Amino acid sequence: MGMDLSLFMADWERLARLPVEDRARAMEDAVWPPGRDDEHQRYPVSGGWIWPPERVEAWCAEYDFAATTGAYSPHFRAGDAWDDMRGLVDVPLREAMDTFLGGLIWDEDPEADPAPTGGGGFFPPAGDDGRLRVLLVCPPGSVSGKARAWERAEARLDELREPFAVECAGWAGRPASFEDFTVLLREWGAVTAEAAYRGWGLVGLP
Repeated sequence: MGMDLSLFMADWERLARLPVEDRARAMEDAVWPPGRDDEHQRYPVSGGWIWPPERVEAWCAEYDFAATTGAYSPHFRAGDAWDDMRGLVDVPLREAMDTFLGGLIWDEDPEADPAPTGGGGFFPPAGDDGRLRVLLVCPPGSVSGKARAWERAEARLDELREPFAVECAGWAGRPASFEDFTVLLREWGAVTAEAAYRGWGLVGLP
């Protein structure tokens, strides 16, 4: 998994008013300075989020994952770790984690993941014309449910330590440690909480 993850939260109504084929580019343009001459030039990070200047109407922001340096592989590995250990977790915690992680970094049925088809048409599907595969599409209604599920799961994260040790510790393609796993989960928790607070959705682009 050599790609990066660019995670955006956006005002869904504003995004929906744009042509489908323009939505991904519009989010990128919203958080990158116009006329940039360096691919790494961007607006400053504040509280983990990259926001346009106050003089610009803010309808979109990009999250800067401190724990992953932007790489997608830690998210993919964490999703696989959850898939490995979930059978060892009691039903209430498993249901909360499934709701929280489903469609973000894990899918119980990968074939049913809407992201490769553009989130049910909200984005163009990946194709032979150079369009990139959307990594995740999470509309506001789903985000609010994930934020509530995270509230239930967060207080019980330490209960995942033993299942992680049994199923994931030391395995290639899994998080290096339980601490790495939970740090990433907490970042996703912060992301969903902020997006839910605003009533916005989440989009992951490579």
